[in-house]
Amino acid sequence: MSVALELLDRDRILAGLTAVARAGLSRLEVYPVIDSTNRWLLDKAREGWPSGAVCLAEQQQSGRGRQGRSWQSPFAAGLAGSLLWRFDGSPAALSGLSLATGIAVARALRDFGVADIGLKWPNDVLWGGRKLGGILLESGSTVDVFYVVAGVGLNVALPRSAATVIDQPWVDLREILGAERVSRNRLASLLISELIETFVRFQEGGFAERAAEWAGFDQVAGRRVRLKLPNATVTGIARGVDVTGALLLETADGRIGPYLGGEISLRVEP
Repeated sequence: MSVALELLDRDRILAGLTAVARAGLSRLEVYPVIDSTNRWLLDKAREGWPSGAVCLAEQQQSGRGRQGRSWQSPFAAGLAGSLLWRFDGSPAALSGLSLATGIAVARALRDFGVADIGLKWPNDVLWGGRKLGGILLESGSTVDVFYVVAGVGLNVALPRSAATVIDQPWVDLREILGAERVSRNRLASLLISELIETFVRFQEGGFAERAAEWAGFDQVAGRRVRLKLPNATVTGIARGVDVTGALLLETADGRIGPYLGGEISLRVEP
């Protein structure tokens, strides 16, 4: 299937934002090629840039996911971007932000016309059991203000050559929707709008008010999973998440305990 190349257009993206997003957006930068949108915004955060700064790129030369994994980012074949946000108080208040970000991505994709979007704790965006995108949150601090950079990568129309270096089942929007329906600019507007609105709400009420919504996208609840921790491996049945965003795992002894993201990786067992 041939795909018409649609480059990111800053003016078109801005025109498609919601009123809340326009009010919360401090600046929007669009680059043809960049090292990493997350890394770029982390540098800007250290320089004092305010909340609401967004960086998009046609291609990332060093895009990455959790635990240092590389993220495939061929030119104009996906949607890669990051949002900077500042929070007062303790980093503990940010618990569940990765999951809230996932919900924002799922809502944007649903509004874009993608049905049956799923989320795999803590940061994968799935469709039909295959990976459509991923999320990476990185943080830092200046004095008493903590900042977070939320990076999102979505597969739009990956060249088949990219499949040779992806180590898990994947899917792109070209396959899901058909090439004629994939407008990266409209998707960028929806995504930025949902992210900013989500971060505004999170700053006010944390993850608790979104926990029930997570359940509607949760792809692992009720399934047997294996958690790889820094110093151990635990298996059990996933029982959703709590109000902090921790995964609830029922182990063989019948006990249910919480596990928070960080360096934990999750695999669904057959």
